[in-house]
Amino acid sequence: MSLSDQPLSGDDQAVLADLLSLRQSIDNIDAALTHLLAERFKFTQRVGELKAAHGLPAADPERERQQVQRLRALAEEAHLDPAFAEKWFSFVVAEVIHHHERIASSTAERPAG
Repeated sequence: MSLSDQPLSGDDQAVLADLLSLRQSIDNIDAALTHLLAERFKFTQRVGELKAAHGLPAADPERERQQVQRLRALAEEAHLDPAFAEKWFSFVVAEVIHHHERIASSTAERPAG
């Protein structure tokens, strides 16, 4: 049974209205994050294509290290757990590297034209 299915007092109705408003804001943020990630992956796709075209490795450990440092500092400034920010970034980077490896292997398989 959801909260909205129960008989509510005036105070409960106000709490439910606040809850729904907060959830709407969370939903809006989730939508924005999804769109931002999509944009990020469009650019990392282009990076992967550029790397593959020039025989560069899919991963760049020094860049990743610098980015982790930068994001941990940003997280601290934003009062976000830096360890969480690093885990999120590591997850995204692993996916990006996977895409870059796939791009490189498909580029290598193409006959020279």
